[in-house]
Parts: sequence; structure tokens; C-alpha cells
Amino acid sequence: MMTPLRFVLTPVCLAVGLCTTSLGAHAQSTKTPKVQLWMDVSTGTMAGMPEMDSLPGGGGLLGGLMGGVGGGAAQGMGGGSNTSYGNARAMSIMPPRVIDIALHNTLRSGVEASQAIPPGMRMGESLPLIPPRAQPTQTEPGDLPQEYQQNQPKGRILMYWGCGSAVRAGQPRVIDLARAKPTDYAQAFAGRAVPDRGPRVGPAYALYPNERNQVSLSRDSSLVGEHQVRGDGVPASMKFTLGAAQDLMPAIDLRTVGKPQDSMGTSWQPVRNARAYYLHAMSQNGDDLVMWSSAETPDTGMGLFDYLSPATIDRWLKERVLLQPETTQCAIPQGIFAGGGRDATPMLRMMAYGGESHIVHPPRPADPKAAWQPEWAVRVRVKSHTMAMLGEESQGGRGGMASQGSAGGGYTSGMSGGQPAGDGTDANANAPGNVVNPVNLLRGLFGR
Repeated sequence: MMTPLRFVLTPVCLAVGLCTTSLGAHAQSTKTPKVQLWMDVSTGTMAGMPEMDSLPGGGGLLGGLMGGVGGGAAQGMGGGSNTSYGNARAMSIMPPRVIDIALHNTLRSGVEASQAIPPGMRMGESLPLIPPRAQPTQTEPGDLPQEYQQNQPKGRILMYWGCGSAVRAGQPRVIDLARAKPTDYAQAFAGRAVPDRGPRVGPAYALYPNERNQVSLSRDSSLVGEHQVRGDGVPASMKFTLGAAQDLMPAIDLRTVGKPQDSMGTSWQPVRNARAYYLHAMSQNGDDLVMWSSAETPDTGMGLFDYLSPATIDRWLKERVLLQPETTQCAIPQGIFAGGGRDATPMLRMMAYGGESHIVHPPRPADPKAAWQPEWAVRVRVKSHTMAMLGEESQGGRGGMASQGSAGGGYTSGMSGGQPAGDGTDANANAPGNVVNPVNLLRGLFGR
């Protein structure tokens, strides 16, 4: 069985941002804060489709497509609420805006607390933070599913990379899974990955959302303003103010043009507070899985769909793994997804990486030799992401949906003025039964 590679960071690193290999001889004597709060905020949409908090009948196939992998996203498809902690790290787009809060109060572990929030969040006066009934299981981005670690897969992974209309020399890179050793799977599926810096939540934590409150952020919500954590053992000083840099990121206005036989184009409006972008597409061709990313380096890219620290963003921008924040378009090489046919519509995912903020009380002393005992610390991370079905020309915006309410329940993503994309020769080409779930792509690859 393959054991995924993990990066373990200390609590001080997580909460206070002191993650360096050496703090030097004159570094302050620092202890872990007694109380730590993690806030992850995510905005997710599907290009060309209106934002939806729910779908009739619990969402069906689309609910599975739009749900995340990090903590039970699909549980909330019927009501559109964020029913469990962990969805902010996933690629969930229903509901479109997700907030995860985790409190670790070592003075009173596993005790209920609350977080007073500003009126602009439109979620009431405060949010209850409740210990979980059972420790949530989370899948790390890029991890190979457990069921595939125990079976020899078949097929190949064909990797393409880089923005441009033509396939570059030396591509694709081919990984023959039928011949690969189990130790090769991590490289095949994860490749470059971000360190795991999230709290390992369990009974000692208090979380939002929870069974008592599952209210989601709305389109008009804003985190800007004063927040205060209250609870048994929580310092009375645990008040902090979030500004525009810590607020919800806007939805990505992504547009796509072209068919799989062609060089398909993607373009988008600049996303406020985005520090970098990343695009990734994949489709099935028989037993093969075809992957493409906007990076200038060969990688399956499955491990990049997560929050990134500022240092990681800066490093990967320099290494041209991520696109610069001023970038607004990227072409997909011609014909790389043409072999899958109509039933293997390529799925594109796009990330806009936001910032990461650390708030610590009391602040670091000016004297580098002075002892420092932080009482509490807060970390806030933000990101925005979107999905698109390539070959269905998306004109951006989220105002329309074609064929809504038809007998087959069909829809076409990327409508403009309610007119179907493409030539309209196949009325069922965009029916939900033809929507490709990225998870099912992997299942098909492994003969599941």
C-alpha cells in the first residue's frame, strides 16, 4: 500500500508563521499560542452557469460533480448549505461560497465556543463552534484514492503542459500505469504538491459548520469587520479585524472557446486579490487519461488544488508553475483532447490563489531577544476556483441556463442570451448524462 508523503509543520509554524529552518541564535523564545483559530474561505462556480445553492432533487449527477472531496460536500446538495467542516479545501461549487472555522483551545479542549461576526457576513450575530461528533476524514489534494492503492491499474496518463496553440516538442510525457510500481503512483497522481498545513481536527477542536448551524455565505456577504471568539478559557482579548485582503474573493469570470479538435482558448477577467492562477484540464480516451496544465513544467497537477502560502506562490511563480496575476488568457494545445469523442467532454478546473493572513496577540516584540508568549493566533486563507466543460463555448457571466426545465433536464453551460453553444446538431449532447465527473475519469482509467 502506498503511503502519501506528508509535510509536518509545528503548531507555532501554523499559527504564527515562524516556519523557517533556523530562527538564528538571537531569535525570540516563542511558545505555541494557547488558543488558535483557522479560517478558510472559498468561492466556487461553474463557468457559464448561474450560481446555485441547490438543485431540485438533491442535485443528482450534477450534485456529485459539484460536491467536494474534503469532508462531505455532497451531504448538503439538497438544501444548499455547507453541512460539514472541510469543504473549503475542496473544489465544491454548491454552495458557491464556503467558510470553514476550526478553533483549538488548549485551555479548554473540546468545549463549545462562538465567534461574533460583523453584520456584513449576513449569517447572524455569531456562529457556534461545536466539537465534532467524530473526527472528519479528509482526502489530501493529490492523494491516490485508497481503493486504487491496492490494485494494479491499467491504461496510461498522457501529460501535456504550457499555454499555447501547438503541442510542444517532447510532449506528451507518458506514464504507463500497467507497468508502474506502486511507489510510482504518488508521482503519477500528486507530483508537485503543497505542504499539509491545515489543523488535524478531532474531538479537541470546535468547528463551523456543524449540526447546529449550516448557514452559508451569500453573494453579498463580506468578512470585513470585527470578529471576536468567546468561550470558556478563551482570552477576552481575542478580538481581531479583517480587511479587504481577507475578504471573499470574487467568482472567476472564465470564458472558453473552441472544440477539442482545435486549440481551445480560455480567458478571464482579473480576480481581485488574486496572487496567481493555475488551469488544469483532463479527459478520458479509452483506458488513457489525458491531462494538461497551464504550468511550464511537466506534472499531473493534481496536488495544486489547495490553498498556497505566500512563500509557495512566490516560488512557483518564479518556477513558472503558476501564471502571473496579470495574466488573463491561456490557450490549450490543438487536438490533445480530440481522441475521447463526444462522450468524454474535457473538464477544466481553474484556481485563483488569494492571500494568507496571520494575526497574533500580543504582537511580536521589537526586541529580538525578548521572550514572546502569544496568547492566541488566527490564520485566514482565501481562494477562488471554477470549472468548465471544454467544447461548450462559455461566454462568461452567470446569468443564463439553456434548456432549463426541458423533458430531459438538459442544460448547456456557457450560454449567452439563452442560445446554445455549438451548431446544435445534437439536442442531447449537453444532457446531464453526458456530464463528465473527474472522479469517474479516474474510475474509468482504473477499470472500475
